[in-house]
Amino acid sequence: MKKIQSRISKKFEDIQSANKKALIPFFTAGDPSAELTVKLMHLMVKAGADVIELGVPFSDPMADGPVIQRSSERALKKKIDLYQVLEFVKDFRKSDSITPVVLMGYANPIEVLGYAQFAILCKDAGVDGVLTVDYPPEEGRDLNTQLRKHGIDSIYLLAPTSSAARMEAVARMAGGYVYYVSLKGVTGANHLDIDSVAQRIPKIRETVRLPVGVGFGIRDANTAKSVARVSDAVVIGSRIVEEIENSREDKIEQNLYNLLTEIREAIDEC
Repeated sequence: MKKIQSRISKKFEDIQSANKKALIPFFTAGDPSAELTVKLMHLMVKAGADVIELGVPFSDPMADGPVIQRSSERALKKKIDLYQVLEFVKDFRKSDSITPVVLMGYANPIEVLGYAQFAILCKDAGVDGVLTVDYPPEEGRDLNTQLRKHGIDSIYLLAPTSSAARMEAVARMAGGYVYYVSLKGVTGANHLDIDSVAQRIPKIRETVRLPVGVGFGIRDANTAKSVARVSDAVVIGSRIVEEIENSREDKIEQNLYNLLTEIREAIDEC
């Protein structure tokens, strides 16, 4: 049986054919509100997003810095859970059948639901990829098997400290793209070393035959442009969540649109 091409793979194929780089924004579902979540997803596409990473709120997001931690706390206070996040995706799909959506979160809510049921619900909602921060490849085989049954890509993290063996494991299991964490530490740090990223990406590409997105520490258009020169995609999260947190509610959409279009333009210049 011929394998159906995923929305993520198709998107990256189109981007690379156009000699461009992908913009992948992240924000936490339900923050600042349930009512704005789907609106912000559409706004991000309008501003030039190629893939959307939608954060599933979690009480102990250990890989995230204080900005994203606070966004999870705000969403959880509004009773946003995994089921509600899937409803957001389903609502988004009513008018956008093209833009890939990746759920980014932690293992606990998936464990509670069960791998098979989670994969079915993701498929029904229109989810294209799942990045589970605390599932390294050796822990994620069972989930990966269920997701693959439904054509959903498993997105994996690689870090500056990832060994050759870890990269090989990721290469065997990952789909869509891999997410290179550009620095040691949590999201939102601001000491990104572009030279180090530029040296590391070719080593990843020797093993992993998927597009490589780079995130953590990208806070402005100039940094995004520098990262785009050496990678296939720019992933930006904390800066977006910070904009949401610090904007007046009636200014969130405009401020976020301005931020993303500036970054989009910078990436397209590289």
